[in-house]
Parts: sequence; C-alpha cells; structure tokens
Amino acid sequence: MKIMANRMDRGFFRHQEEYESKALEVLRSGWYVLGNEVKSFEEEYAAYTGGNYCVGLASGLDALWIAFRLLGIGKGDEVIVQGNTYIASVMGITMNGATPIFVEPNKYYNIDVSRIEEKITERTKAILVVHLYGQASNMAEIKKLTEKYNLKLVEDCAQSHGACFDGQMTGTFGDVGCFSFYPSKNIGAFGDGGGVVVKDEALAQDFRVFRNYGSEKRYYNKVVGANSRLDELQAGLLRVRLRHVEECEEERCQIAARYLSEIQNDKLILPEVQEGATAVWHQFVVRSEQRDELKKYLEEKEIGTIIHYPIPPHLSEAYQYLGHKKGDFPITEQYAAQVLSLPMYNGMTEEEQSYVIDAINAF
Repeated sequence: MKIMANRMDRGFFRHQEEYESKALEVLRSGWYVLGNEVKSFEEEYAAYTGGNYCVGLASGLDALWIAFRLLGIGKGDEVIVQGNTYIASVMGITMNGATPIFVEPNKYYNIDVSRIEEKITERTKAILVVHLYGQASNMAEIKKLTEKYNLKLVEDCAQSHGACFDGQMTGTFGDVGCFSFYPSKNIGAFGDGGGVVVKDEALAQDFRVFRNYGSEKRYYNKVVGANSRLDELQAGLLRVRLRHVEECEEERCQIAARYLSEIQNDKLILPEVQEGATAVWHQFVVRSEQRDELKKYLEEKEIGTIIHYPIPPHLSEAYQYLGHKKGDFPITEQYAAQVLSLPMYNGMTEEEQSYVIDAINAF
C-alpha cells in the first residue's frame, strides 16, 4: 500500500460535481477579478470566523506583509514571533524592514507565553501569534500582554482555519487575522489565495485599496499599493469548500483521535492539545530522537511523511544578517531535529490509517 503524506484529490472527488459546476459558472460569467464571487466569499468567510470583515488577497504571505505595512510597523520596530514557525511568518515582518524577535515554543508547538514578556522592549510594536499545525495558541494570556504594553496583535492562521481558544475562532482576537488558502490548507483553494479578517471597517477598506494598486477608484491611486487580489475562480471554489468545512474538520479530528489512541511506541512523542484550545489537525506532528531513521523506515513502507520544518528561520541562509547562531534557541532547534508529520488528509481511508498505525507500532 502506498500512502502519501498529503493528497488533495480525494477532497475534490468527494464534491466534484459542485466544484466543476462552480468553475464553469465563473468561467461563463466573463468576470474574473474582484466580482461577486470574491464579495460573497468575503462575506461568508467573515461570518464563518465571527469576524466583522474579510478581504481576499493573493496569498497568505501577502496577508502578513500587507498587515504589518498597514499597521505602520517598519524599520526600527520589533515584532515578537515564535522561533519554530514557517519562514513566511518571519518574511511578513522583515519585508517591511522590521526585526523579528524570536521566542521559544511550548510543548504544544505554539509560542511559550511565559517567555514573551522578557523579550518586550521599547522598540516592540507587535506580537505575531502563529497557530501552528492547526492548534490555537493561548490567546487569553497573549491578549493580556498586548493590552498591558499597548502592542498590535497579528495572527497567522494559515494552518488554523476553524480552531478556537475558549470558544472564539482564531483570527478574531487581534488587529488582523491572516489566512492562507493554499491548496493543502484545511480550507484550501485550487491555486494560491489568501485573506485577512479584521474588526475595523476602515482597516478593511485600507486592505481593499492596497490590494488593488492602492486604488479605490480605477486609475485613481491613493497610495502605492500592490497587486494582491483573490481571483473570482478561487473565491468561487473556496465558497464550495466552505460549505463542507465542518465535515472535513470532523474527519481530520477522527483520524487524529485514532492516531492518538492506537499509536503505541515509546520512540515517539505524540502531540497534545492545550486546555482551552481546539485543534483542527492541519498536521499531525510527532517527535522522535530517531526521526530520520523513522522517516526512512516509513518511506520503505511507502508511507509519505514531511518535516515541518527542518531549518528554523533564525538559522536559515535568508536570515544570516540577524546574527543568530546555532544554540541560540535550543527548544526550537530540538524540534527541528525531531518533528515528523504523519499522513493526514481528507478522504484517508480506515485501511490507510491502520497501515500507518501498524507500521509505526512495529518501528
């Protein structure tokens, strides 16, 4: 049996008729950029998250860097972020000239709130919270800090569509919630896509203007903006995906529940869910001191896995200029050496799940 780490065709085939019907509807409409599909998706996604406004953008990275740009964060400013995140989170900060200040993660792979306050300086302007692997961070404690120090709060929700903390959905706690709709995400398009959720109507309008060359009215440019528009086809397909989000989330939770209850191997550390948080299991991440051997063993069994992520941002070539060295963030570096994401996708059969579980237990 050959099992991929992730596959997106199963989710398509399950609702194939709806996707194909919507695609043809958009193609036949003759309107492909900033039309009714984008407007409708923005309204529906805002309602889904419980946020006031959603603005569709071209990617999750665009959501991040434009968010910091519109919040006025740039050169000389510092933004606190966890060290073990995907590098796009950090790029959202540095593309504006600001400096990322890394904080170690906790055992849930999210930012260790107890380590944040010691990193706050007079240059700190914001905290970027990453709800990594699909589990919500401890937003109650983080909100206390942003209010105490008058900091902006940006959420990277690329992996946490639908995850909640104390019943409130990620992306709605801070000034801006940033989302990726990349195909592999829990709510994924069929190409690149992203968006933001905000509470403030004026800020939402700023995003709408900025994404369209800084233009509110065609050929009349208020600011130097960007070309970052969620297109009509992707918006329409995302509307279909959104209709089935609860079904898809429940399925991933069931797969995770099987993994958690049936994987029994002392060589692995299984993920945990923090009290007050929910996880939507964008990834099911285990740790092992024998990670590389485990990965090779599973490959021989034709079971695909992914390392999220092998090189932490502070040690990447792209951020050598920050001056960090190996050993600066030992927990982050330990996770990079030990994490492994097991197969997790909608449409994964019980037989496939059993094959993965049995293989791991025999390692």
